[in-house]
Parts: sequence; C-alpha cells; structure tokens
Amino acid sequence: MAAKDESAPVPDAPKKGKKLLLIVVTLFVTLALVTAALAVWLLAANRDDAEGEDGEDVEEVADGHAGAPPIFVALDSFTVNLAHTPEDGDRYVQLSISLEVKSPDADAAIKAQMPRIRNNIILIISGKTAAELMTREDKMALAKEIKDGINHTISPAAKGKKPSGPVVDALFTVFIIQ
Repeated sequence: MAAKDESAPVPDAPKKGKKLLLIVVTLFVTLALVTAALAVWLLAANRDDAEGEDGEDVEEVADGHAGAPPIFVALDSFTVNLAHTPEDGDRYVQLSISLEVKSPDADAAIKAQMPRIRNNIILIISGKTAAELMTREDKMALAKEIKDGINHTISPAAKGKKPSGPVVDALFTVFIIQ
C-alpha cells in the first residue's frame, strides 16, 4: 500500500468553519433585531398605558377613576303587590336589584339607609300596574326612578336640584310579574 502524503492540504476544513461562523453571526444579528423590535413594542405599549392613566386617551367613569372596574351592591330581593286594576286584578312583582355605585364607600352609606331605601323602592313599585312594567322602556324608567330615589335618600338635593348621590345605575337581576 502506498503511504499517505501528510503534506497534502485539507481543502474542506476552512470552508466549514466559515459557514458555521456565518450562520452563528446571522442568527445572533436576527436575535438582536427581534429583541430590539420587542423592546420598542413594549415601550410603546407602556407609554400608551401611561397616557391612559393621565386620562388623555381613556374614558373616565362617573367618579373620575379611569378604567376602574364597576362596583356593585346587591339588595335583597323584593316581592311587591302591584296596583290593582280591573283588567289585571291582583298581581305582584318579584325582583332583585344590584346597584352600581361610584366608590366602595357607597356600600356603607347604602347599608346605613337600607330600611328607608327598601321602603321607598316598595312604595315606588306598589304604585305601578302590571301594564306599566311590561316594556323595556318601562323597566328602564323604573330603574331610573329607583336610582334617583336612592340617591335622594342618601344625599338629599337642595330644593329644585337633581340628587347626585353615589348610585350610578340600578340594574334588575330578576324581574318576574305574576
């Protein structure tokens, strides 16, 4: 057998090293660009959030807390006899109400006046007939009347002025007329 020539150059070794180096550098540059793009995107998102906290881009709720989740106070359910009519006879309504309030402090004010609030709601509802509570608009008007009555009970308005209490809305969670 012939002896190997040790002085012969190995032609593929330098090319493989250059290709590997080129691939590593390309991956590193790509990773750096992706990281930079992600950082720019995160900074832009944080800047938009900061503008929203200042109230420039986010609609504020009635109490001035931008983006705050709503606060609800649930009242015990009501069963009230409706006003008697010859057409309907004796009917009653069963309903549950949740109040949307401006702040967590409103819960204490509502609980402090709860007997008066429940009495006023019963008086409002008992003055209605079944026919006056059938349509969506009728229910919305009743909810507004209840909200205004509660606000007036908690913080009575000066004569001739609209009450501005802690209740933002009265929401029916159960509404059954029988």
